[in-house]
Amino acid sequence: MRPESVFVTGTDTGIGKTVVSACLVRAFGARYWKPVQTGLATDEGDTATVMRLAGLPASRVHPPRYALAAPLSPEAAARREGVTIGLADFSLPAGDGALVVEGAGGILVPLGGGALMVDLIRRLDLPVVLVARSTLGTINHTLLSVEALRHRGIPLRGVIMVGPGGDENAEAIARHSGAAIIAMLPWAETIDEAAIVRLTGLIEAGTI
Repeated sequence: MRPESVFVTGTDTGIGKTVVSACLVRAFGARYWKPVQTGLATDEGDTATVMRLAGLPASRVHPPRYALAAPLSPEAAARREGVTIGLADFSLPAGDGALVVEGAGGILVPLGGGALMVDLIRRLDLPVVLVARSTLGTINHTLLSVEALRHRGIPLRGVIMVGPGGDENAEAIARHSGAAIIAMLPWAETIDEAAIVRLTGLIEAGTI
């Protein structure tokens, strides 16, 4: 992939968006931003994870606009803390070079104020890298996600699939959607900086 600013989103939660984001940050020499982080009551958060995995200095990281405790959708987590999230609260942080922005959950997860994550993607006006699992069910989830993006005129750079096998699923997704399959990443037993180096190599050798 050529270095550029992108928004990393997924067909679901817990499917590898943060790992892919760390790989893209490393590949592009990019900055990183997670606009909304939830689940901080039980987790260090994706910002700290990407810094560690990508070996990213603090100067290349932008703090979340909202950092919330509950492991829920942004809308639900914010409601628990008496916070209202609105699209007008977000704008791209200034800085040099490419920026990797990581969303929360999937494309249609509620953000707040009647907005969905896809509305934030459109507001930030970045092309999307869509992360999808490789296994059974991914064709439906991925085609629906691609359709939701295209319906709103959001450019899709391509799909990164994560998990075992999946060649037939990848072929079907590419054929039915016309989306490029950037890379097929295996599950890594241990996610550390060495694993990110290996996975980054697979993305850099990808199709676009």
